[in-house]
Amino acid sequence: MLQTDTREHTDPGEERETAAAATDLLFHRCLWCGTPAYRRSFCRACGSMAFKGERSAGAGVVVRRNGPSTQNTWFVAMDEGFTLVCQVTRTAPVAVAVGARVKVVRAVAHLGQGFPVVELTSPAPPSERWW
Repeated sequence: MLQTDTREHTDPGEERETAAAATDLLFHRCLWCGTPAYRRSFCRACGSMAFKGERSAGAGVVVRRNGPSTQNTWFVAMDEGFTLVCQVTRTAPVAVAVGARVKVVRAVAHLGQGFPVVELTSPAPPSERWW
């Protein structure tokens, strides 16, 4: 397998310093093929471990529910091309539908643990609702 020295590109201390605001969602882009990734140690497309950190715009689309409705966690496809599990806030679980637009309210909890928190910006179009 291809081995790549990545120390100059993925310094975790540098990423924490650049994420001054709580709403900054950071992701990685593979230096070899350009595939975006969130919290991965290697590229799912080419297997490279060389990443460049980027800041997400924070907007995405709800793809599907993840887990019980009481946790209100959903898979969200971000506009940059990566998918992650988020927790939807400030709305009832039944109000969230596949296809709804969301934006990041809080990227992650302290020490980089937990789910990013998002809120609805626009509901799903009637043609995309499942009920």
